[in-house]
Amino acid sequence: MDNTFINGISRRDFFKNIGVLGSGSLLLSVFPWLQSCSDDEKKAIVKGEKLKMAIIGTGSRGQYHMQNLLKMPHVEVVALCDNFEPHLKQAAKVYPQAKTYTDYRRVLEQNDIRAVLIATPLNMHEPVTIDALQEGKHVFCEKSMALTPEGCLAMYKAYKNSGKVLYIGQQRLFDPKYIRAMEIINKGIIGEISGIRAYWFRNNDWRRPVPSPEWERKINWRLYKEFSGGLMTELATHQLQVGNWAMRMIPESVTGYGDIVYWKDGREVYDNVSLIYRYANGVKMTYESIISNKFFGLEEEILCTKGTMEPEKGKYYFEEVQPAPGIMQLINQIEHGIFDHISFAGPSWVPETASKNAGYFIIENASTHTGESSVGFADDGSEQLLASFCEAAVTGRPAECLVEEAYYSSVLGLLGLQAMDEQRILAFPNEYKIPYLNFA
Repeated sequence: MDNTFINGISRRDFFKNIGVLGSGSLLLSVFPWLQSCSDDEKKAIVKGEKLKMAIIGTGSRGQYHMQNLLKMPHVEVVALCDNFEPHLKQAAKVYPQAKTYTDYRRVLEQNDIRAVLIATPLNMHEPVTIDALQEGKHVFCEKSMALTPEGCLAMYKAYKNSGKVLYIGQQRLFDPKYIRAMEIINKGIIGEISGIRAYWFRNNDWRRPVPSPEWERKINWRLYKEFSGGLMTELATHQLQVGNWAMRMIPESVTGYGDIVYWKDGREVYDNVSLIYRYANGVKMTYESIISNKFFGLEEEILCTKGTMEPEKGKYYFEEVQPAPGIMQLINQIEHGIFDHISFAGPSWVPETASKNAGYFIIENASTHTGESSVGFADDGSEQLLASFCEAAVTGRPAECLVEEAYYSSVLGLLGLQAMDEQRILAFPNEYKIPYLNFA
């Protein structure tokens, strides 16, 4: 049985072709979670072994993951759990054979369930994940990890003590254009990083229709501090992870301002945030998010001494319009050596020759989006991330460094929120630092 992605390329071939297969690969130091399928895993899939899984949280994101799981023949969803009946009924139409529950603890009691996918409101990530790990389940939990730094640390410790697999929903770690972008940066092709500008702009109230007033906080949980950190936990953690990934270190401090500027409708979380994260070498990462103007969309602009990377748009630019021939030869060698046979890359990459600095494609036919959807996007790495989790759950092999990447982005988002709330410069507390060799 061939385990494939939607684009038809197997996970093993995907990793092989981007050059991360083999213990001697330099790229393993940058992408250690990108490993090929093990022999045991391949044997399990070939003989038709099913991974029995439960979905806890069947709202929009949970149902998005369910659609991807339908494409994975070695996964069997046997349980659905939600305490909001309309969502549970919708999910049951997708998996009519699955048992339904309103209490996640009853799900964890089922011995045949080996893995759970958690897509609940943020305030429930910590307790459900810890309980699931302690019950011997493998866990895929949506980002962010928890509602407090203490909760993130508790989740991390529970994971380390469990011996089980834990994945957090940081899909950019499996997005081909981001992997390629980080390779270009880490090889120094566009110079040293001087600064990072990250932003995510929308123009909507971030609300969902409520059939009855008593369901307001349950449905629009992202707008209330009891359940969410707002823009910092629902959006920023994705982009803070990209900054850390590029820098290969974590910021030492953060400061910023947050306000409710436009959507004065009873919400408790900011609709307008602006922060500065400072790294030890003096590089700053600015972060902005506004949901009353969408013109610029979203991006992480990584500013280097020889060029600029825009991974979300799938392009990069040299400071000089016509780069030196030696640099272009190196880029072409990398391109043809790594991406010639990948189905999502399309035809061989050819540099643009326009007189204006129109930039260069990271990969051809890269999937991009505006950032307006609150659910998910096709080909953004989400399916690859989920497929990798299912494979890891079959073998019981955790993905190296994946939890640590998610941990630091989650904690940094929460520290940014605290810095805005307290209107001060906040240093990264030593008690929240965990070992991670990928960071300086």
